[in-house]
Amino acid sequence: MEKIFNENEIWFITGAQLLYGGDAVIAVDKHSNEMVKGLNNSGILPMNVVYKGTANSSKEVLEIFKAANNDAKCAGVITWMHTFSPAKMWIHGLQEFRKPLLHFHTQFNKEIPFDKIDMDFMNLNQSAHGDREFGHITSRMRKPRKVIVGHWQDEKTQKKIASWMRVAAAWLDAQDMRIIRFGDQMNNVAVTDGDKVEAELRLGYHVDYCPIAVLKRYQDKVSKEEVESLFEEYKKSYTIKGEDLKNEHFVKQVKNAALIEIALRRLLSDMGAKAFTTNFDDLEGIDQLPGLASQRLMADGFGFGAEGDWKTAALFRTMWVMGKGLTKGCSFLEDYTLNFDGEKSAILQAHMLEVCPLISEEKPKLEVHPLGIGGKSDPARLVFTSKQGEGVAATIVDMGNRFRMIVNKVDCIKSQKLPMLPVASALWIPRPNFEVGAAAWILAGGTHHTSFSYDLTIEQLQDYAEMVNIEVLVIDENTTIDSFKKDMRINEIYYMLNKALM
Repeated sequence: MEKIFNENEIWFITGAQLLYGGDAVIAVDKHSNEMVKGLNNSGILPMNVVYKGTANSSKEVLEIFKAANNDAKCAGVITWMHTFSPAKMWIHGLQEFRKPLLHFHTQFNKEIPFDKIDMDFMNLNQSAHGDREFGHITSRMRKPRKVIVGHWQDEKTQKKIASWMRVAAAWLDAQDMRIIRFGDQMNNVAVTDGDKVEAELRLGYHVDYCPIAVLKRYQDKVSKEEVESLFEEYKKSYTIKGEDLKNEHFVKQVKNAALIEIALRRLLSDMGAKAFTTNFDDLEGIDQLPGLASQRLMADGFGFGAEGDWKTAALFRTMWVMGKGLTKGCSFLEDYTLNFDGEKSAILQAHMLEVCPLISEEKPKLEVHPLGIGGKSDPARLVFTSKQGEGVAATIVDMGNRFRMIVNKVDCIKSQKLPMLPVASALWIPRPNFEVGAAAWILAGGTHHTSFSYDLTIEQLQDYAEMVNIEVLVIDENTTIDSFKKDMRINEIYYMLNKALM
């Protein structure tokens, strides 16, 4: 997974012009090289920044942006207008450019040398001037971009760039994301379905069906030695009761779960898939619902969605990439049941089996229990409760004329023990409170499935939505139902007009 950051890069282009002479451009180039070197040496950025020189004409801009489009390692471009860069020369390049764009409003010098400032200094430090010119043309062209303001040596500024880089890396990862579905949507569910063609056009990923019989064939080729080795890994990684290890049924079901995991990993790898979905109704030839396999695969970065929910599977993968290397974790979750308790009213998040152990508060327990749905043998699963703390829950729904991302800031609170419900779970209060948060989610048409993260911010998900040009609605501590309804009405008008003008 680290190769997503280590093998990809962000390009840095400095806007300049020849009006001030060749010596000025040489000085601009020197400053830019020093800045890029400083950013890379900061230890804060997750990806390397590659300086691609100054752009002094329309032809140069076009060539650089075309090259960025065609370079598979380039996850996005940072532009900086060191001197006054006439914005008309950026038009053709921006028309061609199709990757994430960050407009960096900074300056080489941190402070104005008030007692020494002269015209030479002014001519070499015109970002206050040039960045507004560039900002105008990107606004005039309705070009989606991130604007970051701050000095390039400040840690706060570098962290903002690092945050955007994580989103750009996730965008790049999604461009060749293949999602494998075992079965279709279950029971005519609408909210988890959607337009797969438009998803590939807009979001980049490709959704494929795979018969469960293919997984069965992979199972048949797994050796007993491989199963025994993975079983030993389970014993080291999770808490298992001593009596369970002596229980023949427990051992058999855990080894069957290991068999499924090995086969599923191999199949996904051979198919080049980054995400997958399962379905209770399509398990012919499989001993049990692959709950343990799904939990462990999510922890390793494979996107997952239950009951055919390919949009959540893809979003989990994207959020996992954004948060890779951070410490708190992410998971697929489902709104399960409500706990009405006044101001502490909350929603229990769980699923039959598939919750990612990255969010566990303690070492997960490996257990086997009957499921009561699916008509299969007792499945193995990891049982735990989530960490406490602030997080974000997100979903993407198909509104017919557009995709809509809904993001809710939530607070995970301590849950009571669930002795009769042996599943992984989280208990959260949506912001601004249970009543408004839940009502706004429902009004927006949100799914009962979510992709959840402790590490990501609302801003990062907003950045991602802008990169892929989809609607985003935010539910947080400032949300009121009146204002939320107004936002939805305005958005509806915007997207209707936007479609009419296409």
